[in-house]
Amino acid sequence: MAKTGNVLLALVTGAAIGAGVGILFAPDKGKNTRRKIKDSVDETTSKLKHKIDALSQEVKEKSSEFKGTLEDKVENLLSKSSHKAEDVITVLEKKLAALKEANAKLQK
Repeated sequence: MAKTGNVLLALVTGAAIGAGVGILFAPDKGKNTRRKIKDSVDETTSKLKHKIDALSQEVKEKSSEFKGTLEDKVENLLSKSSHKAEDVITVLEKKLAALKEANAKLQK
């Protein structure tokens, strides 16, 4: 996503510079030239703002999607771990009972 943002910024900056240079070299009155430059800057700023807003929204959506997925995976892992822990405890209790029984036979 960072590459897309950099490319977008480069394109918008290039367009703004090109428009500015074109306006400066066009034969026109100073007042008209300044108005054209202001309009061009305003238009470029507006386009850039819209692109940044869209990119920001996309990042928020991806972040939210990733967060939900991560939370689900952690919850699933904890759930599985809980079941596994119960299984391990059950097996250990059986082994302990068998060892106690074997020890009792040895004690006699």
